Amino acid sequence: MTETRKQDAVTESVKELHRCLEQAEAVVIGAGSGLSAAAGFTYSGKRFEEHFREFIEKYGMTDMYSAGFYPFASQEEKWAYWSRHIYYNRYDQPAGTAYTQLLSLVKERNYFTITTNVDHQFSLAGFEESRIFAVQGDYGLFQCKKACHKKLYDNEKQVRAMIARQKNCRIPFELVPKCPVCGGDMEVNLRCDSFFVEDEAWHHAAEGYERFIRENSGKRILFLELGVGMNTPGIIKYPFWQLTWQNPRAFYVCINLGEALAPEEIRERSLCINGDIGKVISEVLKEGEKDNESDGKKMLAD
Repeated sequence: MTETRKQDAVTESVKELHRCLEQAEAVVIGAGSGLSAAAGFTYSGKRFEEHFREFIEKYGMTDMYSAGFYPFASQEEKWAYWSRHIYYNRYDQPAGTAYTQLLSLVKERNYFTITTNVDHQFSLAGFEESRIFAVQGDYGLFQCKKACHKKLYDNEKQVRAMIARQKNCRIPFELVPKCPVCGGDMEVNLRCDSFFVEDEAWHHAAEGYERFIRENSGKRILFLELGVGMNTPGIIKYPFWQLTWQNPRAFYVCINLGEALAPEEIRERSLCINGDIGKVISEVLKEGEKDNESDGKKMLAD
């Protein structure tokens, strides 16, 4: 396909997505790491090299994702890395443009968001907290590593202290986070094993999401999947496919660079856009602005 034909296809897809949003009675956003990458929060390349140079030199790290599994020899080394990982992905970060523009598309609509991202970007962009379900946790929270109790702890103050005092890829022993209940090690609240803590707020968000799906069942509901790959498809992708199949009035949209697909069973009620999520969202916004301009001119003429 020539570049011109590719661009024409994207343009038509943008127009169709705009129509879907206008017709939808409810919108469910399902977001994966591809959305944050489109917003500039990549885990490799220049961003990783600039912020983790000494860790790369000492441990041979290649990106932030794989570095998260590195078998550090001590807690002091582990938290030197992880405090920096948390800091550059959670604190002192602006809301990504892709997120703020996405909010502009849905803020006046009946929407809910489910995400596997743990970088707090939806909250930073201004999405209503009651409409966000962050399934996999949050970089900004600590928990007992062995989940001896179900409470989560804000970690901003501790992380900033670790950043300020780390040297030679280590933090001082006294800054290593310890569980206030059992005295054991603490961990970032990320779903990586059977000890992941789901606190009261997590369950409240889960119930909110389930209620939204239930209350809008049978309506013209748009399942808008953004940057979700095949790492954990059972959380967003497969349920979106199933919910679209079950509701003949539902429509499924997938925007993902290189991984936009839909099963044959819902192909006629699907739109798959192989493109940059940020650019597509920006173009859909422009399409809406053109519509508003046209409506304004029509009203003046009348």
